[in-house]
Amino acid sequence: MSAPLLGANDPAPFLLFPEKTPSPFVFVSDHAGRAVPDALGDMGVQTEDWDRHIAWDIGIVGVGRVLHETLGAALIEQVYSRLVIDCNRAPGHPTSMPGVSDGTPVPVNQAAQESCRAKREREILHPYHDTIAEVLAERGSRPTALITLHSFTPQMNGKDRPWQIGILHNQDSRMASIALDLLREDSVLCVGDNEPYVLTDTSDYTVPRHAEAAGLPYLEIEIRQDLILEKAGQRAWAERLADLLPKVWERLAA
Repeated sequence: MSAPLLGANDPAPFLLFPEKTPSPFVFVSDHAGRAVPDALGDMGVQTEDWDRHIAWDIGIVGVGRVLHETLGAALIEQVYSRLVIDCNRAPGHPTSMPGVSDGTPVPVNQAAQESCRAKREREILHPYHDTIAEVLAERGSRPTALITLHSFTPQMNGKDRPWQIGILHNQDSRMASIALDLLREDSVLCVGDNEPYVLTDTSDYTVPRHAEAAGLPYLEIEIRQDLILEKAGQRAWAERLADLLPKVWERLAA
């Protein structure tokens, strides 16, 4: 059997912040971290590119942790970079181990064999998703909503993205419809409905697996990265969501 990918000096694949006070919400951040296993080195990617959106969801760690502190809900963060393995993609998905990301080559991925993919899935992707499943299962019959937290780059493929926040949804739009209505009451906000991405069974993994398959209501939230680069912006957006989410839940329950 080949040697494991993660060594003694590598971090665990996830961080779990348990529920502090009773809450209907479980927060997850699929692209929170940008760690790389020592065995993969820099993956052939330049230092400055590790600061870009291709490596992680910039600013979302701060947003998630303020939400955890404010609402008391459980939070699960993925620790490793999306360039190592994208944990919002199903096992074997062709984009889960990108050879090129937004124009930047990732040489280690281009040369990787399927055995490399299997290691990354076994040691990073599966433990993360198993933990999400365990946290949800431990709640038993308690009313629960899965809230997935993401951020997006302000420009992509030479085009500006005007939305400040996007709400993504797929087969189940119960919470999304309410959240969109409430967000649009703030005339200052530019709100995206399935923008800048569309949530589908094949493009995403976390929501289809853990929410829609179990019939749980959910929100997939995207915040534009230039708004949450600094701690002040992260706190401001977390506080906005901490005000919004209970209102969404109350309307859903009604």
